Amino acid sequence: MAVEYFIAQRIHKDRGKDRSVSSPAVRVAVISIAIGLAVMILSVAIVIGFKKEIRAKVVGFGSHIQITNFEINNSFEMKPVAVSDTLMYELRNRFNIHRVEKFATKPGIMKTDEDFQGVVFKGVDEHYNWDFFQSNLVEGRLPNIRPDSTTLEVIISQTIADKLHLKLNDSFLAYFIQEPVRYRKLNITGIYQTYFSDYDKIFIISDIKLIRQLNQWDEDMVSGLEIFVNDYKRLDATADSLYFELQMQKDRLDNTYLSQSIKYRKPEIFDWLNVLDMNVVIILTLMLLVAGFSMISGLLIIILERANMIGILKALGQNNTSIRKIFLYLSAFLIGKGLFWGNILALSICLIQYHFGILKLNPDVYYLAKVPIDFSIVSVLLINLGTLFVTLLMLILPSYLVASISPAKTIRFE
Repeated sequence: MAVEYFIAQRIHKDRGKDRSVSSPAVRVAVISIAIGLAVMILSVAIVIGFKKEIRAKVVGFGSHIQITNFEINNSFEMKPVAVSDTLMYELRNRFNIHRVEKFATKPGIMKTDEDFQGVVFKGVDEHYNWDFFQSNLVEGRLPNIRPDSTTLEVIISQTIADKLHLKLNDSFLAYFIQEPVRYRKLNITGIYQTYFSDYDKIFIISDIKLIRQLNQWDEDMVSGLEIFVNDYKRLDATADSLYFELQMQKDRLDNTYLSQSIKYRKPEIFDWLNVLDMNVVIILTLMLLVAGFSMISGLLIIILERANMIGILKALGQNNTSIRKIFLYLSAFLIGKGLFWGNILALSICLIQYHFGILKLNPDVYYLAKVPIDFSIVSVLLINLGTLFVTLLMLILPSYLVASISPAKTIRFE
C-alpha cells in the first residue's frame, strides 16, 4: 500500500471523531456533491424518459417513415397509391425495417343528438399492430377487424368522448363530405387516451375497408404505408435510402411514391426534444461547478488546518508531490462519500416516481400526465465517473498550496 494512500485513509477515518474547524466545510462539500449528483441523475433520467414517451406517441400515431403519393397535400383526404405484394415483400425484407402496415385516412364529422365534431378516420387492416393503442386503452376493447368483412367498430379518444358526451358501447353517426354525402352508424368498442392533444382530439381508428368503400377504392389502394424501423439511430439513413429508391418507381396507377421520415413530417416536435438536450448539458455543467467549488473550499481549509502535519512530513523527507497525493486521495474519499449518498437519493426518487407517479404534469402542456423516468445503469455510471474525474481535476490546482507551507514556520508555530 502506498504511504500517501495509507495516510489519507487514516485521516479520513479520524474525521468521524474530528471536531475541527474544517468539519462543517467538508460536510457542506460532501452534501453539495450528493445533491449535485442526484440532480444530474434525475435530470438525465427525466429527459430520457420524456423524449422516449413523446417519441413513442408521435411514432405510435404516424410511424417512423410514411410512404404516400408524391402528390401529397396538407389535408387528410390523401390521393391514394396502389401497393403491390411485391413492394410489400421488398420493404418487409429490407435492412432495419421491423414492420410495414397499410393505412387510409378520411376526414369526417361525428354527429350526436347534442353536438358534432370534425375528426379524421384512420383505417387499418387485420395485420395492424395494436400494441400502442392497447397500452393507451383506458376502457373497452380494440376493434375486431377481419379480412372477409367490414366492421363498423371503432375506438375513439377520451378527449372526443368527453366533448361529445359519448361512452363505451355508444353509437354515433359519421358523415363524410363527398358527392354524394355519405354516412355510417359506428359503434364505440374502446376509448384510448395518449394525452397527445394534437392527435387525441381528431383521430378515430377504424377498419380500412370502410374507407375503401366510401372512396370506391380497389383492394390494393391505400393512403399510404407506415414503416417502423428496428434501430432508431439509423432512421435518417433508412428514410433517405427509401426516398431516392422509391422516386424511381411508379404504381399501377402511374403514381410516384414519396417517402418521409417522422422527423421531416413533425419537425417542431423533434426540434423541441433536441432543445431538452441543451437544458441537460446546462444543468450538468452547473452542478459540476457547484460540486467542484464546494470541494475546493473544503480542501483548502483541510490543507491549512493540517499545516503542522505537512511541515513534519516535509521535515521527514516527503516532497510536495507526495503530500499533494495525500490530500487528493483524501478528496477522493470525500467525493466517493458524496457520490454514494447522491446515488441513494437519486435512485430512491426515481424508483418512487416510476412506480407511484407522485410528481404530476399538465397533459395539455407536456403531453404527459406524470413525470417520466427512464435511466440505464450505463448512464448512471458515466455520470458518477464524470463527476469524480471533473471534481478531482478541479482540485489539482488548489492542492499546490502544499508547496507554500514551510516546515520551519509550521513546526515552530506548533
